[in-house]
Amino acid sequence: MNADIKSTRPLLLTMGDACGIGPEIAVAAWAQDRGSDLRLVGDAGVFRRALDFMGLQLPVAVLEAADDPVPPDCLPVWQPSGLPQDLLAQPLGRVSAQAGAAAARCIVAATQEQLAGRSRALVTAPIHKEALHAAGIDHPGHTELLQALCADPDDRLPPVRMMLANEELRVVLVTIHVALRQAVDQITTGRVLQTIRIADAALRRAGIAAPRIAVAGLNPHAGEGGLFGSEEIEYIAPAIAQARSLGVDASGPFAPDTVFMRARHAPPRHPGEFDAVVAMTHDQGLIPVKYLGVEEGVNVTLGLPLVRTSPDHGTAFDIAGTGRADPSSMLAAIRMARTMSA
Repeated sequence: MNADIKSTRPLLLTMGDACGIGPEIAVAAWAQDRGSDLRLVGDAGVFRRALDFMGLQLPVAVLEAADDPVPPDCLPVWQPSGLPQDLLAQPLGRVSAQAGAAAARCIVAATQEQLAGRSRALVTAPIHKEALHAAGIDHPGHTELLQALCADPDDRLPPVRMMLANEELRVVLVTIHVALRQAVDQITTGRVLQTIRIADAALRRAGIAAPRIAVAGLNPHAGEGGLFGSEEIEYIAPAIAQARSLGVDASGPFAPDTVFMRARHAPPRHPGEFDAVVAMTHDQGLIPVKYLGVEEGVNVTLGLPLVRTSPDHGTAFDIAGTGRADPSSMLAAIRMARTMSA
């Protein structure tokens, strides 16, 4: 390649499920972003098809290594070894074991690059949990797979949390993909404290010098002094007190039905009182963020020894291949990955 082609530590964007909109929003985001640090990870044929779907005419540069330099105005694709050979034969909009296997292989390869220090951050296109399961992948989603890949030499898993964020609201979850009955049992002082500390560290890393963290209660009216439940008294308030003793600006527990409105940052008429809300359960925290719009929403995995972001939506099988996929959330995920890895 020409000597004037610049090389930089790349930001890796994985393909996601080849039968969904992941490849389409990946190529559309690259076409709008054109960042010299951005590399796509996946099957070159799938990405070429996605370019056609999105009405984009771009040459594809297939890279031998993820950090190879890229010729100007070429879609840069690193195709890791071990991808299934028949991805283009899989029907769009359907669960496919081959697509699940390919998605997992891209995640594994990109994560290995980042753990080895050869990449800057990881942005992941949507995957389908049923396709992962069909491929024999023993993890329900990105978060759990990444956690396993980042285990220490003694196979201890890093404590991870999900943060969903947009321009107006950031929410960090104490519990994620478990049944609601199990989630309530997982609300302990130690887990809530750990979540607060992980959120504080992530916000500082993103450039907020003194994060203000609100902690939601679990029960209606934050338990109303024990009238509607004792979790706030027994577990959540003690965790907040311990966090404050460690220098974290945490407050609460606040009534879950109002704290998100208080934290929403929509200036000039409504500057948010908090920089993030720690929510107790998946739906408690994600409904208010997604209600504000998934177009700019970003999912961030906190607690990993690497930066990982993703769009705030799924594979959208119903519109795969139609060229109607909106890359806005993917572009927001790319921007946040750059901010967090600066």
